[in-house]
Order: sequence, then C-alpha cells, then structure tokens
Amino acid sequence: MAEGCNHNCSSCGESCSSRTAPQSLLEVPHEGTKIKHIIAVISGKGGVGKSSVTTSLAVTLNRLGYKTAVLDADITGPSIPTAFGINEEPERGGDFLYAVETKTGIKMMSINLLIEDQTAPVIWRGPIIAGAVKQFYTDVVWGDIDYMLVDCPPGTGDVPLTVFQSLPVDGAVIVTTPQDLVSLIVEKAVRMADDMGIRILGLVENMSYFKCPDCGKEHSIFGESKVEEIQDRFGIETVVKLPIDPALAGLMDEGKIEDMPESKLKEFAQTIVGKIG
Repeated sequence: MAEGCNHNCSSCGESCSSRTAPQSLLEVPHEGTKIKHIIAVISGKGGVGKSSVTTSLAVTLNRLGYKTAVLDADITGPSIPTAFGINEEPERGGDFLYAVETKTGIKMMSINLLIEDQTAPVIWRGPIIAGAVKQFYTDVVWGDIDYMLVDCPPGTGDVPLTVFQSLPVDGAVIVTTPQDLVSLIVEKAVRMADDMGIRILGLVENMSYFKCPDCGKEHSIFGESKVEEIQDRFGIETVVKLPIDPALAGLMDEGKIEDMPESKLKEFAQTIVGKIG
C-alpha cells in the first residue's frame, strides 16, 4: 500500500496489492433488507413464458410458507405487476422505496410501478437498465425475505450479466419450450451460467403439452418434449414439464395469479429449496 493512501483507487496510479486484488462486484442491499436466497429465472430466448413461471413459482414458494419476493429485472418488458394485479406506486422513505406487497404477502418491485403511463415504452440504453436493476436491490427496502426470484429478460445480455455479477445469486432456473431450437437456446443459457459460476437449479419445460379437457389425452402442440435429451446432455438433475394452461394465462391477465391451483411446480420448488438449503 502506498504511503499516504486514501483508499480511493480511482485516483491512484500505484500497483499495490490493494489495487490489484480481485474486487467484488456484489452490491449491498438496504440496511432494512435481509435476503437469504436469490434465484434467477432465465431463458435463452423470448416467448417461453418465463414471467408466468416466475410468478407461479413465487406463489408456490409463498404457499410452502416461505417469505417470497419478485424483483422484476425485465425493465423493457415488465409483466410482474400485471400478473399480481398491482398498479400502486411504492411508498417512499427519503432516498429509498418500500417493496410493494401483494394480497398474499409476496413482495415485489418493477419499473412499471414507477412510471405514470404503464403502456409507455422504456427506451433506455443497456448501462442505464443495468443500473436500474441494481437499484431495485440496493435502494428498495425488502424486509426479511427467504427467497427472492429475479425475473430476467430473455437472452444473455446486460441484465442477466448484471444480475449474476451484482447479486449473490444462489442458482438459476432455466425456462424453455419443446421446440427444435431448444437445445441450442438452453446451451447458451447453461454456458453463460457456467461462465459466471452460477449453478443450474432446474429446468422448466413450459408449454410442454396440452391436455384435452374432454378426453384427457395429451397433445404435443409444439413438438415432442426435449427434457430428457437436455437433462442428459447438460447434467441438469431437476426438471418439470408444465402444460399449456389457458386458465392460468387468464388468471395472469386478470391479475389473479395468486388464485392459481396447485401445480407440478410444488414438487419442483421443494426440490430446488432442498438444493439451496
């Protein structure tokens, strides 16, 4: 360490050990926040129902007795408030915000709660979007949370990278569908997580099939399931196939996702909770 060091590396040209040591990029949450575990929900492409899985998983964890929160990191395409029927502005306390609470006690924060016109596009460049995601973690009072789900935008761009680097993520859940391109798309998400040192907690194959309400037969509308193939190829232990469910989509549109019936996500949630500890 140089003589007279003021610990401000940005204004120093010395190559001391303090400057050259690896620096943590993890952000520090607000002092009124205690989050035990963070799960990132990611997808290699859009249109796979990632937000539907995020909200359903949040409801499931909440029903299992865990204090649950959702950080909506999809800044340019936020849909979490709509699913929960929330449109109120968060309470403010000086230079911080309080997370909004749903009717069953799930905490949440989204850019759509902070803009007057929720239909207005958020036209921001990547660094500003990434900064907003970090502020949702640092400048929001979340309270005591057992599991925070971070709903990431699709792809492997700025926001997933920011989430993996800036938040103490315990693991990621990958959402996909049974189309032919799925292996390539999943591989991109898996490799990004591996490169960032984030473990894959599980894979959700959404829209895996449609079950006829009249005869009970299952139809593979988007092609045959690729779950077993992906599971073997990438060594993903925990997987679940979710059906196409118009009723669930209707509940999301009506802001009533918390009224969803019990689903296959219950066992899936219990398994990933067991992995995290």
